[in-house]
Amino acid sequence: MPSSLQDQLIKKEELFGAQNYAPLAVVLEKGEGAYLWDVDGNKYLDMVSAYSAVSHGHSHPELVKIIQKQASKLAITSRAFYTEPFGDFLEKLTNVSGFENVLTMNTGAEAVETAIKAARRWGYKTKGIKEDAAEIIVADGNFHGRTTTIVGFSSEESYKDGFGPFGKGFVEAKYCWSECDLETSIKSFESKINKNTCAVLVEPIQGEAGIRVPEEGWLKKLRELCSKNNVLLILDEIQSGLGRTGKLFAYDHENIKPDGLILGKALGGAMLPISAFLSSKEVMDHFNAGSHGSTFGGNPLATKVACRAIELLYEDDLIENSAKLGEYFKSKLKAIDNKIIKDVRGKGLWIGVELEKSKVNAKNLCLMLLNEGLLCKETHKTVIRFAPPLMITKNELDWAIQKITKVIRSI
Repeated sequence: MPSSLQDQLIKKEELFGAQNYAPLAVVLEKGEGAYLWDVDGNKYLDMVSAYSAVSHGHSHPELVKIIQKQASKLAITSRAFYTEPFGDFLEKLTNVSGFENVLTMNTGAEAVETAIKAARRWGYKTKGIKEDAAEIIVADGNFHGRTTTIVGFSSEESYKDGFGPFGKGFVEAKYCWSECDLETSIKSFESKINKNTCAVLVEPIQGEAGIRVPEEGWLKKLRELCSKNNVLLILDEIQSGLGRTGKLFAYDHENIKPDGLILGKALGGAMLPISAFLSSKEVMDHFNAGSHGSTFGGNPLATKVACRAIELLYEDDLIENSAKLGEYFKSKLKAIDNKIIKDVRGKGLWIGVELEKSKVNAKNLCLMLLNEGLLCKETHKTVIRFAPPLMITKNELDWAIQKITKVIRSI
């Protein structure tokens, strides 16, 4: 139960804040590495990582130094001027990703909006689609952000309720999941392609939907389909990118390359919001001065931190650690072998445990885990997502597995 101090702070937030979240009853005050502390000094192992944003761990000392030094030197100017850190960041990100051009924004949703603009302009100016007729194919179960454009093509009705009318230009195909096998999914996408199709926009692994991992080979088939029909393949790797799945990008598991890539979250090293859309010069050259922008996008402070965050992915062996410990963690979760567990799935340190709907509510389980010192988050009432910082150790995971096993077997 929350202390009187926590209760007071929770009531203050509920009184003065909009009720667009339903947080667990804990008030956090401090973070370091894989751990968080509440205002009463209680310690918790972070198994959420701000939905993949805290891959480097909380308050990484190297990033703290960078942010302090750069903040005292130059933080914000807007893109009306050139700045010293920006070019270095662009060079670093293009070198590690293999893409030619980068357009920086702040949040993941902004980067998705940027990708939509880029795809449409390419469709009109390169492919020759009739003006205002461009279509983008998305997948059912998608989650790409919360803007009105993005929720307008979501298949989750609660995301759209009361926010219409929504824009046109999006059609939905079947993600490779559950009863929809690889061939059926590809045929679904193929059936939606026409002369006005400029892009396919999907998550290589659906996060918010419950860590849905498609069949092996699905992404490669989708790549072939897009190439055959002169359609851009754009992958949203805001959550799955930058080492989360045990590879730099989730699409690396299938040895393909998309035409456009959307990044965010971990790009800011758990310090600052920064996002990016990456693509070829052919696609990016359709942006011209005044066609798109952001006051804070590409600011010196965020780009300086992001540049170092990219380097630390390799220096701290975060990608390798995600691959190695991810497999270990998944195997241990599968070994719990309890009747309330329906499925355990994921790649790297991004794992979903699906519960039998009739037996337990996932949020209730998260509350029980909270009492054991684990911070976890459910999605869609039936799935608990486990996404610890990529710098987590085997000993810390073993401790978490003990607590998870204890809670599940107590039901």
